[in-house]
Amino acid sequence: MNMIFGMFPSILMIVAPILITAIGGMICEKSGVVNIALEGLMAIGACTAASAHVLMESAGVPHTLSLFLALVSGSLAGGTFSLIHAVAAINLNADQTISGTGINLLASGVTIFASQILFSADRTREFRMGMQTDFLGIYPTAYIAIAVVILSWFLLYKLPFGMHLRSCGEHPSAAESVGINVKRMRYIAVFSSGILAGLAGGCVVLTQTIQYTSNTINGRGFIALAAVSFGRWRPLGVMGAAFLFGTAQAFAIIANNIPALRVLPTEVFNILPYVVTLVALVLFSGKNYAPRAAGKPYEKGAS
Repeated sequence: MNMIFGMFPSILMIVAPILITAIGGMICEKSGVVNIALEGLMAIGACTAASAHVLMESAGVPHTLSLFLALVSGSLAGGTFSLIHAVAAINLNADQTISGTGINLLASGVTIFASQILFSADRTREFRMGMQTDFLGIYPTAYIAIAVVILSWFLLYKLPFGMHLRSCGEHPSAAESVGINVKRMRYIAVFSSGILAGLAGGCVVLTQTIQYTSNTINGRGFIALAAVSFGRWRPLGVMGAAFLFGTAQAFAIIANNIPALRVLPTEVFNILPYVVTLVALVLFSGKNYAPRAAGKPYEKGAS
């Protein structure tokens, strides 16, 4: 029992970025746009946040302010890059899967190129100190994730804005007929998903490592995308899915500290989060829960 309680802060640390990203992906798909680019947007946010924090540490900026500005920088970078996907998917009616995949590939090159420019290496310079835990051993990212879930639920289900956004993902023609600007709503949703993915990338690099490398995100964006589907495109369901996948990832790290499991190869635990993700999707996910217009290009005036 003590071991389980001891694992809880580590689980929250790993779950928080996945949950934040998944909520962004859910909002995006609720509007009718599938955002495969969450992995790349997290990488952009992580690289930006790590770079900003390192540079501000060197400039003598107070630690707390540096962390805050680093997270804001990561969020804005993720939001800015998400606009590429928005233009391709909304204005150009491009295939959303191809557009998102292109951004993932672009992010891999851009982050390494930026690190070369700033630090003459394929990674950022190590920063001295990242986020610190509170008296319970919990990182602030866990509270940020909870706030994101509550805010998304309130916006989507308690405000007219949420009803308008959801209608764009279910029946955009009907939404347009009552005066809703479908393209504008979808732009807001895609930009929001980029903001949250960038924020989550910053949360990863400032809590789980001391620099950004090409392996920092390591599939978390794709796990978040799976959590959206497994969570039935609802905030509480997505939160439950993120906890399941995040716990599997945390267990893969903590398993090495359990004597009875040390006889197993470490590769078994490394693939565990992805196996759990795949099994959960095969057993429980269904397309009937997805927004009807998700992934479908929309042209104003089309029937």
